[in-house]
Amino acid sequence: MKSCIERLYNGIVKENPTFVLTLGMCPTLAVTTSAINGLGMGLSTMVVLALSNLLISALRKVIPEKVRIPSYIVIVASLVTVVGLLMEAYVPGLYASLGIYIDLIVVNCIILGRAESYASKNKMLPSMFDGIGMGLGFTVALTLIGMVREFFGNASIFGFTGPKVYGTTIPILLVELVNKIFNPASGSGFVRGLNNFFTGEFSSFSPIGILVMAPGAFFVLALLTAIQNVIKAKGEAKGKDMSKIQSGCSSDCMNCAESGCSHRLVEPKKVSKKAESKAEETKAEKPAKKAEAKPAETKTVEAKTEKPETIPEDAPTLKIDPSEIEDALQNAKETAEAGKEEA
Repeated sequence: MKSCIERLYNGIVKENPTFVLTLGMCPTLAVTTSAINGLGMGLSTMVVLALSNLLISALRKVIPEKVRIPSYIVIVASLVTVVGLLMEAYVPGLYASLGIYIDLIVVNCIILGRAESYASKNKMLPSMFDGIGMGLGFTVALTLIGMVREFFGNASIFGFTGPKVYGTTIPILLVELVNKIFNPASGSGFVRGLNNFFTGEFSSFSPIGILVMAPGAFFVLALLTAIQNVIKAKGEAKGKDMSKIQSGCSSDCMNCAESGCSHRLVEPKKVSKKAESKAEETKAEKPAKKAEAKPAETKTVEAKTEKPETIPEDAPTLKIDPSEIEDALQNAKETAEAGKEEA
């Protein structure tokens, strides 16, 4: 159960697919014009993620290695079709607003990535909770982006509009805050000038239309990602473990280049105390044996070097007369000259 809770926390916080891994950017930027759209898209993706991880984990020993990716796509496409038909039947308004992005869940890199890196290598229950955690993280991210864009860009939140949400209450609160910081009855003309400036600006506060357009999605995503990075940096400065739990882990810890991995999917086997003590004893014995073996090796080398090679006295010697060499050279010259004359 601890691993299941860990997978939930991992997907929502440590490896949020939007703010940390920056996956699934297509629906993140296109759908989040309102909070309800982000919530609907996130929940539908979470359902597909959880069920696909469950099925792929159950069939991981049956699916052949060479056709695993097409098999994953068939499973995900079947689930997306079911989710799309249910949404069209029970929430037609949300289905119409999301449009083709429901069908594009099939090729969402979050789903295929979790299927390849986790579900295909782990048991069914942890795989399902991994899908739920990643789906909840995706839902939270899309909902937050949609809320910010809708509130500041369309003067509403979750579709609710009116003076209690925007238009009257927010400017009044901002003006009261300015009056507390910069006293309008202050004797300083500079303070009164700041109060008049901010009061006039906040009284005419109006929605920022660009936030519900395409550029607004990039602005809000960058802002929320920067806030997340600041929180992470402060946590690391306080000594907290803010490292990732390895989303795209290939279970090859020996060749892993991820320096921030704080947890391995393949846990090392626990060694008993007796085995540990035996290993320590063998380690202590090996240096002693090496120290004993080194002097013997040096002795044999010395024994070999002490025996120099000598020529025996009775060895036969080859004696050559110098006059014979001169005669041979003279004959060679004469034959060479005779050959030139004939030519």
